[in-house]
Amino acid sequence: MERSFWCGRRVLVTGHTGFKGAWLTLWLLTQGANVWGYSLPRESGYSLYNGLNLECVAVARAWGHLTGWYGDINDAARLQACVMEAQPEVVIHLAAQSLVRRSYAEPLDTWQTNVLGSLQLLECLRSLVNPCAVVMVTTDKVYENRGWAYGYRECDRLGGHDPYSASKAAMELAVASWRASYCGSAPHQTPYLSVATARAGNVIGGGDWAVDRIVPDAIRALMAQKSIAVRNAGATRPWQHVLEPLGGYLLLAQRLFERHENHSLNPLAKAFNFGPAVGSNRTVQELIEIIVANWPGVWIDEPKNDGLQEAALLYLVSDCARQMLNWQGRWDFEVTVARTVAWYKQVANGESPLDCCLSDLDAFAETSRVV
Repeated sequence: MERSFWCGRRVLVTGHTGFKGAWLTLWLLTQGANVWGYSLPRESGYSLYNGLNLECVAVARAWGHLTGWYGDINDAARLQACVMEAQPEVVIHLAAQSLVRRSYAEPLDTWQTNVLGSLQLLECLRSLVNPCAVVMVTTDKVYENRGWAYGYRECDRLGGHDPYSASKAAMELAVASWRASYCGSAPHQTPYLSVATARAGNVIGGGDWAVDRIVPDAIRALMAQKSIAVRNAGATRPWQHVLEPLGGYLLLAQRLFERHENHSLNPLAKAFNFGPAVGSNRTVQELIEIIVANWPGVWIDEPKNDGLQEAALLYLVSDCARQMLNWQGRWDFEVTVARTVAWYKQVANGESPLDCCLSDLDAFAETSRVV
């Protein structure tokens, strides 16, 4: 995170009130960026974004500036108005329907948001007449999962059995097609946009309160002194702290901006994996065991026989990010889980969510990269 680049930079973050969006917005503000956020209207009740109170905190601490816009990503007029006001130099697109099991219940909404909403954003950005780096965030689940015991690379076939995974794979294809069609110097193209996609692993960290995610579900059970119900203990995932991929997105965006040129000549206008080191590919059971080692409790294997399919094995290979961006993770699996649990424990004991997040940001910046 190079403050000299981000200080004063005009940044548009979609989905800024979500779990990853709140962390990203906080990080950008601490570096002096001027952030425009675009999300659905904030829901009542507790969320990390509401708990951080960033619009007030940014002013009080003389950080960067935050302007919040609220609307649907498919609302073309409102999204266009936000883009015109922000005139962004960097866009990080996080807005999505991001839950696998919810996608089974709401498939059309999932496809509408993840595919057409992403294209709607790109169409709005065509109005820009200044260079702009765009990072479109998808997921590690975009690949056709073949149950391999080794990692997926950016060149591997896309797919997805469940509606969420398939919608994100479709988003990758749609963005690649849009980029090839509309980025360049031809009369129907724009020379101002450099567009990349980013695929991250299973992200955990303090402040995630979503339903039907293993870590927040476990934390809620521990806080209520109940047993943790584990749905798929043997499933393997590439677990990583939320700051890992966010750092990757920011680095990719900076390099995209610095190397802006005609799309056909920009080698960074492509897909990138941002997965953890091999040692962080662990089972759900291993994750839960470390959680309860840091916050004593009990768990039970309670599979749900609802017929909804989820992948059993999933790894990522991040060689492109390492070789082209010099990006690499910082926290191993044990540190990732320990810091995540510590965040929730500290907040449960009355500490400020903002102070806990800032502590993690400081610790992350001071940690050497892991191999």
